[in-house]
Amino acid sequence: MASIPVKTAGGNYSVRVQPGLLQNLSAHVRKTGLAKGKIFVVTTPEIWKLWGKKFLASFAKDTAAPEILFLPSGERHKRLASVEKLADAMVERSARRDSLLIAFGGGVAGDLTGFLAAIYMRGISYVQVPTTYLAQIDSSVGGKTGVNLRTGKNLIGSFHQPAVVLTDPKLLQTLPPRELRAGLVESIKAGVLGDGAYFNWLEKNCGTLLRGDLNALAQAIHVSVRIKARIVSADERESGQRMLLNLGHTIGHAIEAATQYRKLLHGEAIAWGMIAAVRLAEARGALQSAEARRIEHLLLRLGPLPKFSTTAQRLLQLTDADKKNRSRTRNFILPVKIGKAIVVTDVTTKEMLVAIRSMMQTVQEMGA
Repeated sequence: MASIPVKTAGGNYSVRVQPGLLQNLSAHVRKTGLAKGKIFVVTTPEIWKLWGKKFLASFAKDTAAPEILFLPSGERHKRLASVEKLADAMVERSARRDSLLIAFGGGVAGDLTGFLAAIYMRGISYVQVPTTYLAQIDSSVGGKTGVNLRTGKNLIGSFHQPAVVLTDPKLLQTLPPRELRAGLVESIKAGVLGDGAYFNWLEKNCGTLLRGDLNALAQAIHVSVRIKARIVSADERESGQRMLLNLGHTIGHAIEAATQYRKLLHGEAIAWGMIAAVRLAEARGALQSAEARRIEHLLLRLGPLPKFSTTAQRLLQLTDADKKNRSRTRNFILPVKIGKAIVVTDVTTKEMLVAIRSMMQTVQEMGA
């Protein structure tokens, strides 16, 4: 089993990656020492239909089965109203401060469950059991929790570190191909911002990953998590280095908001956002054209990326509401070479518009 440590001021924990881990899930949860009261599981009906029996089988020898709480699937349900409904259900089922929450699902379930854990009775413990590739390599690690507002993504939230992240790559066997492709965008992002050798490996093994090869996926998960763990351990609350993880997210989040979180998967929006960031970096002379084309080519190999309809002006407007901006400064992440990115604060409105329009042209020419 691969175990990657994450050390932050808010808590130290490990990310355990092992094919077949689900069958021993209860034992791993008990090892945290936090399962003293009731265990509550937040999941979606779709995930539970696929994996619920195996999940419960691992708790068969426990004195009490976990309480299952259902969250509707989809980004549009990542709202405060859903948190309130789940909290009410926990109260009705006698959840106390010693209760433990388990997030069993993708990024929406993980982010929302973490936020629920952060605020229920002023904070209880939780465990991440991510079921999508994107959640396994990104959203389950680092303690960012939250929900969306109509005006933007993750604008209400908290930093609340999990007790442990338990990752079973076998759960990806039922993942729709589109969701796997979207998740792999974040692995490309990890290579671009922090590990050129990993990016090279992704170029060589892209086809194998897209075919769902378990060994290749497990390796990609391990390296992607290691990169993120290194960054969040150095900067838990995004005051410096952790901002690099937002490569592609400024415009990607704007795309999600502009399309009301219904048209694109998160990773697909981030792919378009990364293409815009690459174009901006290239226009500035910060990124060589040859490396820009390599990044774009690898992202587009994961396609087809969906088309979407909006205007460059609308996307620019939505970036102004981005939570990464501080005071009147627009923070933007630029790749300067494969394996390195930087935070800049002097991107002009004109530069943003040019990059967005360039990206939108590609949407029309190459989007599916």
